Amino acid sequence: MGVRIAPLVVEKTVGLEDLSNRTLAFDAYNEMHRFLALVRSRDGTPLQDREGQITSHLNGLMLRVTRLVHDFAVRLIYVFDGPPPSLKREELERRRRL
Repeated sequence: MGVRIAPLVVEKTVGLEDLSNRTLAFDAYNEMHRFLALVRSRDGTPLQDREGQITSHLNGLMLRVTRLVHDFAVRLIYVFDGPPPSLKREELERRRRL
């Protein structure tokens, strides 16, 4: 669904150096989903622990957190915002059909 904020915010591209010593907030669900999709072993399978539980999201989060905190002194906030609002139901159903 997303929120169209373009009329409210002026877009500006910045580098990680520009965010040094700042606080950044991330949508935790989107970050974990991104790492589940991207972090893979050489054969393309998700990373797993000895018991076969997928850990790609944990590896991705830890690598990102470590880099941002160590290299750029960034403070991180991960936002877990609960279940989606009822207004998003139609969009979620559309995505499930794809």
